[in-house]
Amino acid sequence: MNISEQILYFEDFEVGTCFTSPARTITEADVVNFAGLSGDYNALHVDAEYAKSSIYGERVAHGLLGLAVSSGLFTRTELNRRMAPSLIALLGIQSWRFLGPLKIGDTIQLEVEIVEKEETSKPDRGIVFFKRKMLNQRGEVVQEGTTPMLIRRK
Repeated sequence: MNISEQILYFEDFEVGTCFTSPARTITEADVVNFAGLSGDYNALHVDAEYAKSSIYGERVAHGLLGLAVSSGLFTRTELNRRMAPSLIALLGIQSWRFLGPLKIGDTIQLEVEIVEKEETSKPDRGIVFFKRKMLNQRGEVVQEGTTPMLIRRK
């Protein structure tokens, strides 16, 4: 196994290290399917005529759809592939913010930075905090937040 394939354990994470996900375009099907799955048929998401008169001038994707897609983008990173065998749990989503509209046709990408590490009372694990930023094709941050994850030690 070469170094880029080695499993990442708690000790291997360095604050300041960044990773980037592949890109993904938000589609009409994403919005329609998410409305059906969540039951959120807010007119801003599903009614083109209503949305024309909104501050966005068009329909926008659900904020929680963006959060769900960002979770999927995280799983497509090299970071996730290397830490999956040592990952115990996602502990939460801290201070997730919706900073701008996520529009149908936007191509988004996730930037992930390790921002903190925390010891736990158990010697076989620690907590790593990942700052996630969702950027659109113009480089604008449309969503961001921090996710603490429980990671095994070596």
